[in-house]
Amino acid sequence: MTTGSTKTRKPARSVADGATSKPKVPSAGAKKKAVLSKKDKPVRVSVVKGDTEVILRIRVRAYESKILDSSVKQIMDTAERYDAVISGPVPLPTEIKKYTVNRSSFIYKNTREQFEIRVHKRLIDIINPNAKTIEALTNLSLPSGVDIDVKML
Repeated sequence: MTTGSTKTRKPARSVADGATSKPKVPSAGAKKKAVLSKKDKPVRVSVVKGDTEVILRIRVRAYESKILDSSVKQIMDTAERYDAVISGPVPLPTEIKKYTVNRSSFIYKNTREQFEIRVHKRLIDIINPNAKTIEALTNLSLPSGVDIDVKML
């Protein structure tokens, strides 16, 4: 006895009809990986002067993020004024220091108070700076509370 199924199967396509062994349809994961790999791997701009590449790496640190961002903008404007190639600012992870203190020393000594200090950081690379750029950056006056580390790589 047969059931009431009247479906017919389509014949399989052969290689002569143009069928391949595996369909070439990109998966959604493959597209996502290609897009992410372009974003995750930053393209490094290399301007070579002679045989060596000189990078001036500036790390800026401050307790307040608004003062930090304004000083970073001031540094970048000064470097752009002298036609320097700039990479950044790259925000680095905020360093958080937490301190726990007793509120009282006698009766309520189990109660505690917590304080924290946040240190915001940014990184700027200036590639192959000329003498005028370095001189302008050394004469730059930044607000108090902003710490700067400059290294030549």
